[in-house]
Amino acid sequence: MGAGEPTKILFGTDGWRAKIGDEYTYENVRRLAEGVARVVVADGAASKGVVVAYDRRFGSEDFAIAASEILLAHEIPVAYSRTAVPTQMASYEVVSRGAAMGVVITASHNPWMDNGFKVKAPTGAAAGPELLKRIEAEVAATRGPELKGRPFADAESAGLVERFDPYPGYRRFVERNLDLGSLAAEPLKILVDPVYGAGAGWIPRLLAGGKLQATEMRSERNPWFGGVNPEPIRPHIDPVLDAMRGGAYDLGLLLDGDADRAGAVDERGEFIHQLQAFGLLAYYLLEHRRDLRPIVKTINESSMGERLGERYGVKVFETPVGFKYVGPKMIETGASLGGEESGGYGFAMHLPERDGIFSDLLILDLLVRERAAGRKSMSAVLKHLHEIAGPSHYLRIDVHIPRADYPEAKERLARDLVASPPSTIGSHPVRPLPLDTNDGVKFFLDDGSWLLIRFSGTEPLVRVYAEASSAPLRDELLDLGETIARG
Repeated sequence: MGAGEPTKILFGTDGWRAKIGDEYTYENVRRLAEGVARVVVADGAASKGVVVAYDRRFGSEDFAIAASEILLAHEIPVAYSRTAVPTQMASYEVVSRGAAMGVVITASHNPWMDNGFKVKAPTGAAAGPELLKRIEAEVAATRGPELKGRPFADAESAGLVERFDPYPGYRRFVERNLDLGSLAAEPLKILVDPVYGAGAGWIPRLLAGGKLQATEMRSERNPWFGGVNPEPIRPHIDPVLDAMRGGAYDLGLLLDGDADRAGAVDERGEFIHQLQAFGLLAYYLLEHRRDLRPIVKTINESSMGERLGERYGVKVFETPVGFKYVGPKMIETGASLGGEESGGYGFAMHLPERDGIFSDLLILDLLVRERAAGRKSMSAVLKHLHEIAGPSHYLRIDVHIPRADYPEAKERLARDLVASPPSTIGSHPVRPLPLDTNDGVKFFLDDGSWLLIRFSGTEPLVRVYAEASSAPLRDELLDLGETIARG
């Protein structure tokens, strides 16, 4: 990029993210908002308005105001969240209001020094590749210093801004498919960890008023996230595991920084990894809700999806990584569930977009239903899942690459993985599956175990995933993947 040239902005797997003060600036946020505004106007949808929301990260509310002022300059009404809210609340507001789009200022699970810009389609789903390409093209044609927004206070006085509180409507939305009163009446103790993020307070509030005791930890606002990435996986959730090991709780429920990802911990303090959570949710819908519609999963999701699909006679569709692919595929196929390895799950009965809060509530409902069937603990439920869906020894490692070296590393890996794939791993023959989505390469073993090496769409790193029939084989796969990733 030459001096004075605007930043080239391309959306990743889930929005655009960058380091605050580096590429993430007011100028670039305004350019992104200008791109959204131009597409909305071109589609003749300006009168429908745009929903603008934000998370608890440093400066998020100020960046949200900057984005709003650009939209308002185009005479596009703005529904603006009164406080930091979970990302899916913006999705809900887009659907309930019939808005043209939604904008969320959040970097989700990224490190604390990052922020981001997510776009929601009119369906509430993450904006798909075609819509994002249109926005990218408009962004490329703009320069931040040339953009003039309409002062937020002036537009609010003129009636173009409505501040919204999503809680009442969201609760009604959830209650269409889940009896919150019955869940609240259960004599259970749960521990909730929003890891300082925008999901703080939501689950205890939704489950208040009965015998169920919901305790929260790490619920205050902390833009530094206590020095961890706000992601519901180890090691970031180790304090929760420690708190659970005393046996004081029946279930631990986890969220990420913007609460669109979910996670769980059993009564022993054992982490239920993301692929197991997907399996539990699929089992819940298929067995307890008798919802036999298709399932959608990303390329890095569990093979338990296929095994459960075969058991219950439902189709399973696979997509590239990112809910910008999963959501549209759910709509296309009429799927009941969409899931990705990162812990994001969407539901046809709710939204074709990730909702960590709703996902956690469904895991709680599964535990309640399984207790009635004689499996009294979450560990017993998980054991039963593996009895019918097979083993899932899973782990992911992230190989960090210096940002300046990342483009070259991606090119090298993409070339080498296709040109010289391993033919065996230990005694297992390997069947490579090159992906045409820039997602890397996936290798299948003869027993159904797999290794995936792909490039992150949000950070300069290579992700190495493995799911295997045993822990030793999983570790062998990961060691190979890391060696390949490091060159």
